[in-house]
Amino acid sequence: MRITAINGSPRQNGNTSKLLEAVLEPLAKSGWETEIIQLGGKKIAGCKACGQCQAHKNRKCVFANDVFNEVFEKMAAADAILIGSPTYFADITAETKALIDRAGMVAMANDCMFAGKIGVAVSAVRRAGSLRSIDSINHLYLISQMIIPGSTYWNMGYGLEEGAVSSDAEALENMNQLGQAIDWLAKAAANAPAPYPVRKEGEN
Repeated sequence: MRITAINGSPRQNGNTSKLLEAVLEPLAKSGWETEIIQLGGKKIAGCKACGQCQAHKNRKCVFANDVFNEVFEKMAAADAILIGSPTYFADITAETKALIDRAGMVAMANDCMFAGKIGVAVSAVRRAGSLRSIDSINHLYLISQMIIPGSTYWNMGYGLEEGAVSSDAEALENMNQLGQAIDWLAKAAANAPAPYPVRKEGEN
């Protein structure tokens, strides 16, 4: 099984990255193929609502002059998608939001490509606002008919300076539990009957 983790922070080795690594650690031990993609700080534009993904249905965005299609291809190939963002003014980074909007549109335009996948959100925060960040990411998963596992607490870690989240023992333990929950859920789903009917684009 494969999990694609996406770091929406411009800090490649900052607090968000450390939270993602903590989630992936038990999965790697369980045999998962893991990868962290650095999104923050890279060129990615927001959705232009042009409708071309519905017109072409080729699992791509027509605007190919940034990193979106490369990242989306890895999301589509994964059994689980893990998106992390620091908390900027009580929400996610601009790069993370751009990815969510375009990924959601392309996936829905192509027969709900994410349906049945596992979706997980984590957020690094100095003090407050991370629940909204997590909620913003979860909106992609919920509208895409994905499955969201729970853990022992909200999926956040506290820290301002780079690497400070490493001192948040409760957060790191929660991330470990979250990784175990992803592993359990994926194995349970693999042994389940045929998936529920997926609503296709344009159906009521």
